[in-house]
Amino acid sequence: MEHSGTPVVTKMQVIPVAGYDSMLMTLSGAHAPWFTRNLVILEDSAGNTGIGEIHGGDYTCEALRSCTSLVVGQPIGKYRSIINSIHKAGTRAQEDDGEGIQTLDISKLKFVVKAEWAIECALLDLLGQHLGLPMCELLGEGKQRDKVETLGYLFYVSSKEKASLPYLDENGSSDPWFCLRRKQMLTPEAIAEQASVLHEKYGFNNFKLKGGVLEGEKEMEAVRALKSAFPEGRINIDPNGAWSLKEAINLCKPMEGILSYIEDPCGPESGFSSREIMAEFKNAVNLPVATNMIATDWRQFYHSAALKAVDIVLADPHFWGFEGSVRMAQILNDWGLTWGSHSNNHFDITLTAFAHVAAAAPGKPTALDTHWIWQDGQNLLNDTPSIKNGYLEVPDRPGLGVTINMERVMEANALYNSLSSHDRDDALAMQYLIPGWKYDCKKPALVR
Repeated sequence: MEHSGTPVVTKMQVIPVAGYDSMLMTLSGAHAPWFTRNLVILEDSAGNTGIGEIHGGDYTCEALRSCTSLVVGQPIGKYRSIINSIHKAGTRAQEDDGEGIQTLDISKLKFVVKAEWAIECALLDLLGQHLGLPMCELLGEGKQRDKVETLGYLFYVSSKEKASLPYLDENGSSDPWFCLRRKQMLTPEAIAEQASVLHEKYGFNNFKLKGGVLEGEKEMEAVRALKSAFPEGRINIDPNGAWSLKEAINLCKPMEGILSYIEDPCGPESGFSSREIMAEFKNAVNLPVATNMIATDWRQFYHSAALKAVDIVLADPHFWGFEGSVRMAQILNDWGLTWGSHSNNHFDITLTAFAHVAAAAPGKPTALDTHWIWQDGQNLLNDTPSIKNGYLEVPDRPGLGVTINMERVMEANALYNSLSSHDRDDALAMQYLIPGWKYDCKKPALVR
């Protein structure tokens, strides 16, 4: 009997886009006024459109465009084979030393993020539309939940007035959160206010503070302020490995019972890898440990698990792929460990993708990270999923279950094309705060 098979990819577009950001502080410096992403838009012979989003920059954009001949003309049902053909055709960049982001070197992030996962997302979107199923039903053991718990991702924010850069000013907004998110927030009181406003808008009861900005003890004061404001909430902090092992133990030991987990408290030192150092930390402190830095591929995860260095793996699908991230969730659940997902600045296409991946993760995932709250309002979709009562809705329509707004996409593309540089540079704004500032993986950004 003749079988027509699945529709065939007829067109692939790669569109680089940019959006606006606040002066968010991290160990690597301060966010620029803009962030960049790359979109993949596929069309198939059935007339459907599939979309994906991945990190920005020319390196990733060129990598995606080089894949076009491996995608166009292929049946969408062969999406695994398509991705495999991309892997086989790829070569490692000379600058990629395999260390990933153990020390949060932003220049190496493009080697940890794999461009092809945006293609995987767009193919799964098309396949879901063909089958009449939400994308999460195609992953792992299928859909596990209708909504996904998310946390309020808190940041120290510097004063945009100190930098002669075009940061947005939302003082005139009627939305209390939109108004607040562009203002300076560097004290425990300001961080607690940030959390309270986010609670009012999105219903968050759980929060993570991005550390690595001030002295560790000052950041722990902010954690205590958060716990005081939300005594029933789960409070976490992520210093991106900025603390030494000794400092991490001294800071975190008194926080047992206050922190729900600690993310990447320390990094490599004295000839030992981050995995070895974090295993020693776990032996000394009774807190679950999470990471998105030392288990960014399967080989790293093997050593992390063998050393019992982590309890929670934040398996961002942009690092792991969509099927890979869910496979990680299955393994962690079987082993009695915990799955979650990290994020970077993103548009609402990634927000939707996160919803589907987390919907397919078995067990009890930790509340997901999302930067969307800092970009909310810059929608590229006509039907962006919402976050209510601390939960992100999972679209129930076929595929990703959302529709792209090409007019807004082309506006974001025009912004991208207007920028002099498309790579992430967290040192740019720091020069206005501390002249001559240079990144140091063992010094919080404002400690010089």
